[in-house]
Amino acid sequence: MARLPAGIRFIISFSRDQWYRAFIFILTFLLYASFHLSRKPISIVKGELHKYCTAWDEANVRFSSKAGSVAPDQLADNETDCGWAPFDKSNYQQLLGALDYSFLCAYAVGMYLSGIIGERLPIRYYLTFGMLASGAFTALFGLGYFYNIHSFGFYVVTQVINGLVQTTGWPSVVTCLGNWFGKGRRGLIMGVWNSHTSVGNILGSLIAGYWVSTCWGLSFVVPGAIVAAMGIVCFLFLIEHPKDVRCSSTLVTHSKAYENGTNRLRLQKQILKSEKNRPLDPEMQCLLLSDGKGSVHANHMVILPGDSGSATAAISFTGALKIPGVIEFSLCLLFAKLVSYTFLFWLPLYITNVDHLDAKKAGELSTLFDVGGIFGGILAGVISDRLEKRATTCGLMLLLAAPTLYIFSTISKMGLEATVAMLLLSGALVSGPYALITTAVSADLGTHKSLKGNAHALSTVTAIIDGTGSVGAQGSNSIDNIKRAGFSRYEPRSRGHQCTETVVCAWVA
Repeated sequence: MARLPAGIRFIISFSRDQWYRAFIFILTFLLYASFHLSRKPISIVKGELHKYCTAWDEANVRFSSKAGSVAPDQLADNETDCGWAPFDKSNYQQLLGALDYSFLCAYAVGMYLSGIIGERLPIRYYLTFGMLASGAFTALFGLGYFYNIHSFGFYVVTQVINGLVQTTGWPSVVTCLGNWFGKGRRGLIMGVWNSHTSVGNILGSLIAGYWVSTCWGLSFVVPGAIVAAMGIVCFLFLIEHPKDVRCSSTLVTHSKAYENGTNRLRLQKQILKSEKNRPLDPEMQCLLLSDGKGSVHANHMVILPGDSGSATAAISFTGALKIPGVIEFSLCLLFAKLVSYTFLFWLPLYITNVDHLDAKKAGELSTLFDVGGIFGGILAGVISDRLEKRATTCGLMLLLAAPTLYIFSTISKMGLEATVAMLLLSGALVSGPYALITTAVSADLGTHKSLKGNAHALSTVTAIIDGTGSVGAQGSNSIDNIKRAGFSRYEPRSRGHQCTETVVCAWVA
């Protein structure tokens, strides 16, 4: 018999369950990356909606004086010559900030409701609807360019509705991934998986930046089309739970132990005995999963109302709040997301003003913050898995992030190389804890021991934590701060919030 090709040997070396898990991992990664891809264009296009025209006007004046004539396209009132109405006036910072504020307020409010709704609807249908609607309203914002729409209300309403429909994404994908992957190496797996946030931001920056200077409407239409297309992919291929395709619900490690069932059973008994006798870490007691063997204090038991039948009822909002750790980590994420979204929405404009780059180059440079976030998320997951201390990992990274952000403005003024280094470091330290809380910690709490094995809590818990974080995100775009001259004046307040953030996370740890 001929030897099998190397590629075929590689395929059959993995079990059916492993291939399904890899497929769900990649699919949910791409689905949520497309969500973030559609959120990034607004930060890239801001520099085009209101152009910095002083240098352009001076150059035209010098050219016109040498030629002995006045440039024919120069207007007496250059406010309408330098941007897109109504963002071309002196109050452009307030208007642009209001767009972010509208999106984030709607996202924060909608997230609390989204988790509750998501527990009661099929994930595949719910997520598909959200992606199709999000794609439509993202593209609708860009259509304002092609139809020459200058109504501020049009853009605000579009942002509000888009913020609401985008809340369908996060609880759905985290719940799906939590169904497929058990506790083992959850920090590492979800740390790698959560890099979809940074990948989506990077792709969104590059796609939006490609058209921003020539036809900024396409900076929204193309990402909107991508999100809608991924919604169709979701409808056709997403598998909500392993039992739907008769796969096991927990990760199984394949090894040579299969060849000797007696030795494998003996080894498993030894492991179970050692795990039973080992005292539990206080932090792990708080994040104990439903398959754990430890006891739960009566005050931490969540009683779930249900029907007389065998089906378990979905957890209520107040019931989810009673799970130990939900409130504490939600408050921690509130401050972490405040800082992260400050960079998401205002970093390109900040780079444009400080380094005097055009909108396209500033958008490309801002992706370095997300590149650092990829490594930070993976590092946080690996450390938390090895130490078995999620909160301590978050606290340590945020304590290091505080002085880093404090000196960010000073060091970034030393040159482009210094800006690159600070963007990578800041991205790793800020996005690492953010990624850990929204993925591994949310999954741990959503499958907490006190739930008595109820699988209908993960979406609600995830929505509460991320929704509270979104409250901090919309706080980062306070119109009052923006009115006082944008990011450069805004940054000190971000540093203050960052210091508060480290105190909260240190208290949780």
